[in-house]
Amino acid sequence: MSKRQQVHVMRMPIRWGDMDMMGHVNNTVYFRYIESARIAWLEEAGGAPNPTAEGPVIVNAHCSFIKQLKYPGEIEVTTFVGSPGRSSFEVTHEIRLVGADGQAGALHAEGGAKVVWVNFAAEKSVPLPDEVRALLPAP
Repeated sequence: MSKRQQVHVMRMPIRWGDMDMMGHVNNTVYFRYIESARIAWLEEAGGAPNPTAEGPVIVNAHCSFIKQLKYPGEIEVTTFVGSPGRSSFEVTHEIRLVGADGQAGALHAEGGAKVVWVNFAAEKSVPLPDEVRALLPAP
């Protein structure tokens, strides 16, 4: 990713059901947190998936688990986007635990995905729409 631009911040609760038998948030749930933040940003930006036309899909996803999260709590997920390619861009996220003071604290996880714009019927990538490209930092 050549440039990175912050585009979205959202908070969400850690739910009781997010934990596993080890007493911490299960690793798969972090991907749900990231997905929720990515979709919230896309919806706010006007690029929500439309299965009857074109829209975003991810072709890979990753997450580094730095510190455990436990119930109860609240997290803040900050979303960043990278410079666009022809039909894709990178999106990354930072997950921080919100403290009793209401401030986002230490980094607990970071992850992201490569988003590719596709024509769903044709199952092929297509150039990013101008309105999506305008949301991304210049290369």
